[in-house]
Amino acid sequence: MNGIAMRSARAWRSARAWRVLRARRLWGVACLWLVACGDSASVREDERTAVEAAGGRAGTDAVRAEDFAGSDACRACHAVQHAAWSASTHGRAGGEPGPEIVLAPFDGSPIVFRDAVVVPETAAAQDGAGAAAASGSDGVAYRFVVRQEGRPERVYAVDGVVGGGHMVGGGTQGYLTRAADGTVRFLPFDWSRALGAWFCNTGTRAERGWVPVSASMALADCGDWPPIRVMGDLSRFANCQSCHGSQVVAERILGSGVSTRWTSLDVNCESCHGPARRHVEIMTVATPADADRPNPAAAPADADIGLASRVVDGVDRSLETCFQCHAVKDVVREGYLPGKSFADHYALKLPVLGDDPYLPDGRVRTFAYQGTHLSSSCYVDGAMTCVSCHEPHGLGYWDANRRPLEGRFDDGQCTACHAAKSREPESHAFHPAGSPGSRCVACHMPYLQHPETGDAVPFARSDHTIPVPRPALDGRLGLTSACRACHQDRSETALQAQVDAWWGALKPHDPAAAGLLALTPAMGQAQSARLLLHPGNDGSATRFQAAARFVERWVRPGAPLEGTAQERLEVMAESDDMELQALALAALHAASSAERPHPAAAASARRPEAVRRRWVLVLSFLADRAAEQGDADAAATLYEKALEVLPEDPAVWRSLGLVHNRAGNAAAAVQAFARSLALDPNQPLVHVNRGVALAASGDPAGAAAAYEAALRADPNEPLAHFNLGNLRLRSGDAAGAGRAYRQALALDPGMSRAHMNLALALARSGRWPEALDHARQAVEFAPNDDVPKRVLADLRRASASR
Repeated sequence: MNGIAMRSARAWRSARAWRVLRARRLWGVACLWLVACGDSASVREDERTAVEAAGGRAGTDAVRAEDFAGSDACRACHAVQHAAWSASTHGRAGGEPGPEIVLAPFDGSPIVFRDAVVVPETAAAQDGAGAAAASGSDGVAYRFVVRQEGRPERVYAVDGVVGGGHMVGGGTQGYLTRAADGTVRFLPFDWSRALGAWFCNTGTRAERGWVPVSASMALADCGDWPPIRVMGDLSRFANCQSCHGSQVVAERILGSGVSTRWTSLDVNCESCHGPARRHVEIMTVATPADADRPNPAAAPADADIGLASRVVDGVDRSLETCFQCHAVKDVVREGYLPGKSFADHYALKLPVLGDDPYLPDGRVRTFAYQGTHLSSSCYVDGAMTCVSCHEPHGLGYWDANRRPLEGRFDDGQCTACHAAKSREPESHAFHPAGSPGSRCVACHMPYLQHPETGDAVPFARSDHTIPVPRPALDGRLGLTSACRACHQDRSETALQAQVDAWWGALKPHDPAAAGLLALTPAMGQAQSARLLLHPGNDGSATRFQAAARFVERWVRPGAPLEGTAQERLEVMAESDDMELQALALAALHAASSAERPHPAAAASARRPEAVRRRWVLVLSFLADRAAEQGDADAAATLYEKALEVLPEDPAVWRSLGLVHNRAGNAAAAVQAFARSLALDPNQPLVHVNRGVALAASGDPAGAAAAYEAALRADPNEPLAHFNLGNLRLRSGDAAGAGRAYRQALALDPGMSRAHMNLALALARSGRWPEALDHARQAVEFAPNDDVPKRVLADLRRASASR
């Protein structure tokens, strides 16, 4: 998003944020900045400052972090399952640093960049190595020491380890550090087990995907340097939601900053089963001889045991358990914990709006997870869940009848349902029985490198859309087909000819996928509607994806829809699929006008809250797109429509304020921000935005008071310090401005504009070497921003002339 309305935290998902699961946001924060000539304007700082999601306040469901007991509480009664889990990749998914967990060499061997040396090392926890030295499970501190010429040495403790390099297609391990503001952040130095090498993600700066660290790359090429990506659903930051640990809770505490805590950094029993403390209490009996003794027989079979059974889950409820982490998701409401309603907190299909992580047939186009299962025929036309193939405790393999299988290549995963294919396997596979090419998964679930990661670091995942091999289409879509993976000497055309000769006419795509594949830019609205709008209740992800493409292309505020589109969207608005329903309602609502109001808006209160929140998120997407295109009036109209659906949502009021600020309507912006704060005072960035609006209206004293209010809400909010610095610099107080910018940079060392404005303040004081260094850092951290480049060039000329 350009201008004052920030891009959503969604931009940080996927390879651009390693393994982050996306969070759809209403747009974020404005900040005041100065260019070399001293003029001021309202713009975004950068994408990292996106703020809370629509409805970002805590949910109303009763589950709390205190309700979880931890996996050790399960061991006494469930010894077999606990032992299987302990040896699984979930049980070994991370933890405190120690020799039994850490894969990478923390032996002092340097990681060499072009402009930095990073030393991973260990030290005795009590050796006085500084506050950044945390004790691991073996009593030893693991840490990274970062050295750059002319800059202070930085030490980052390793406070947690994520991943064990387990994945066959490319396993990695990452490292966490606890920041001064209470957030726990991912360090940018990751380890590839397959390569035996350090690598980092360049997706947000150098745009080369994941690359092994080398002396030819700058430290700032790593998009997560300085550490910016946090644990938990804090939309103020690029985040990985709560998937790299169990019961991760990151919340802003009014007046003191962020609190981050978790039960463990593995994936524990309660991640799937929900909170178990009450279950443990019910099932524990106390006797004089053996107090607090677990007793599995303490309650009759039909009694309330304080824990829901997973055995009776339906298909979608079962999938949601896994999709907490194994799917790209948009955040509907922050504060999710296992046991809360998944649908109240996450949306699985909304991520395709404006981002398009999937190909038309549901396969991975950029970076995604096993949520591609929702496009598989085995789910759409059947009842397949993750635990149809994956045994959930030890994470081995079994068939749909729970018969254990030898491993991931055992055909029993498929032939338990497709029995006819097992009678004469060669007549179907056309490869010798027992050969690699005869295996079901070789053709239908090939390992594919996720495109957005690039090819330098192995990160291939099995294709969970379970597609029919189509070499020609795969080549057209930029994929390596299952056939070509083995037959690299043959063209896709030749391979397709062989497929046609063996199998004849292949199973057609479902209508939505076929429509997406057939769509061309020249098609009009009516033809697009016939191809893309397919009302129905089958839960197909491609059905939603096709409808989303139509909405992106044709829905504009107040622009009437043609008959075919209107009719099909009206039917979809009554779908049992809440995301399809919300998409259709938002489209109809957006296309309506004051002269032609759509009745859905007036009746929105009868819809479930989960639908209304998704409805507002779609409207926010359309509003953000309008703002990107420079149409602030359309954006404001769409946010006003969102208020018709959720009139008391502080995030919508905040976003409306940002649009007004961008349009130069400071008075309206101040009012909208005030309304947002009245609904939720724990929003330090809204105080900052309000300060920007007050400054723009000629009230610097009011702006300063707003920035101070932001710091009372969160003393660690760097943008409040940054904007106070701007006010001081404009008033001629270069020294005071410099102090404020340094405070901002202590909290966010990668804030490009703070480096740039500090350079200006230092230049006014005649401190040219320091000024030039900060100007260079401004360029390093925002290489695509032309303003810091101009400031650096101006300062170099000014310095040379003195």
